[in-house]
Amino acid sequence: MLDWINVISAWAVPVMIAFIPLYAYFKKVPVYESFVDGAKDGFSTAIGIIPHLVGMMVAISVFRASGALDFLVGWMTPFLAALHIPAEVLPLGFLRPLTGTGSLAFTTDLIKTYGPDSMIGRMASTVQGSTDTTLYVLTVYFGAVGIRNGRYALKVGLFSDVIGFIAALAVCLLLFG
Repeated sequence: MLDWINVISAWAVPVMIAFIPLYAYFKKVPVYESFVDGAKDGFSTAIGIIPHLVGMMVAISVFRASGALDFLVGWMTPFLAALHIPAEVLPLGFLRPLTGTGSLAFTTDLIKTYGPDSMIGRMASTVQGSTDTTLYVLTVYFGAVGIRNGRYALKVGLFSDVIGFIAALAVCLLLFG
């Protein structure tokens, strides 16, 4: 089964990169012109995102610097130990919905400390790929396009992050535990 996952992982991106322009070509979509128009729109979107991005980065810094993250990890450690889940991975579950860069930095630190083939390294890598930056997406992208009522998107996004986190840990325990 692991061999199939490796084959799919190796070919997924190249197949998509080849498929999308070919599909557009056969549908008579002007591929290059569409790309250039999208790039123009992307620049103005990037300028509109900056205030929202700064606000999110300040909130993340306050969350980490206040000790709230450390408090949550300490409170959950006995429960995680009973499930054979290393407590070192839990902060990633809290950080990932907030920030992609911060969670990637945290994952990198875990891998440097414990190694990529350790259970902690595997769990962190799997969580990183199985969850999304929900609050970041809602704050930055919804704010940039003017969506003000993201209540249902928030509930579904955070629920998906929790399920992705749990599933990532369960798969790692099943495959590598």
